Amino acid sequence: MVESSVSGSDMSRFEVSPRVLLVIPCLNEAKTIDPLLHKLALQRGNMDMLIVVADGGSKDGTIEIVQRLTGEISDLVLMDNPRRIQSAAINLAVDRFGGDRDYLIRIDAHGDYPDNYCRALIEEAESKQADSVVVGMETVGFGAFQQAAAIAQNSKLGNGGSKHRAGGGGEWVDHGHHALMRIAAYSAVGGYDESFSHNEDAELDFRLRRSGFRIWMTGKTYMTYYPRSSASALFRQYLGYGRGRAKNLMKHGSIPKIRQAIPLAVAPVVAGAVLALLHWWAAVPFAVWVAACLAYGAYMAIGQRNMLALFASIPAMIMHFAWSAGFWMELIGFKRKRAA
Repeated sequence: MVESSVSGSDMSRFEVSPRVLLVIPCLNEAKTIDPLLHKLALQRGNMDMLIVVADGGSKDGTIEIVQRLTGEISDLVLMDNPRRIQSAAINLAVDRFGGDRDYLIRIDAHGDYPDNYCRALIEEAESKQADSVVVGMETVGFGAFQQAAAIAQNSKLGNGGSKHRAGGGGEWVDHGHHALMRIAAYSAVGGYDESFSHNEDAELDFRLRRSGFRIWMTGKTYMTYYPRSSASALFRQYLGYGRGRAKNLMKHGSIPKIRQAIPLAVAPVVAGAVLALLHWWAAVPFAVWVAACLAYGAYMAIGQRNMLALFASIPAMIMHFAWSAGFWMELIGFKRKRAA
């Protein structure tokens, strides 16, 4: 562990400058990868930070952009991620480049970060002696659907009160949006489980806590996330989230939190509405869910004085249903495997 003396934001005040491995898993991020890499390079200052872009087979020009930038930005490496998923990308990068480095910083290519992001994370890790530092997430959209999805994801209607979605910070937590980890702690628990294509962060946090490592949610920095811009992409994303959550719960035998358990009823409620062809009362639970979502959207529209918030109920319902369907699909698949 690196000993330090923290006062102010200047990295030169550390007794020993920590060595950082920054990893960006990406797939088809040509629109954002250039400005993101330039921003991260400017954050280095005198910090020893190796930037690794782990590409999962982009076809939109991302690879060519990064290859060009390796000639402009020092200590920038392009690495092939043959398994494509983020968990494999991080593990491979740590295995290849993390042996002599102190911290791992994970960056989402589908987001944006404040100018002091990396420095703030390291200062928090050093001052709190945290093994992992997680951040809050502000979701921002541009097109009409993406803006509605952002409003939903920033609200309890879409995030169920999740701390890293709803803000907060300055406390020890069980889980949050992954930002920084001590490589020693990451390696001690075996890194990410590569059988997880989604929810790998929460699964790793479970093992970190079980092994006695501590997770600090900082309130001193955050990330900006851009949600999926179409209903189909949002559905696929949350279907994967639901499957990942079910897999996580089954692996560790843990009990879902109330905010996770409530949406589980959505897929059965939607499926049960089909029975309304036989009797109208079967549609009542479905109608109650839709009405509740629409009412909450109206409540947000009035409170925020933003009529677009009224339509946030649509992406919220997509997220609810996809997450629930993914959870039950994974659960049923698990039982079939056990029975075989």
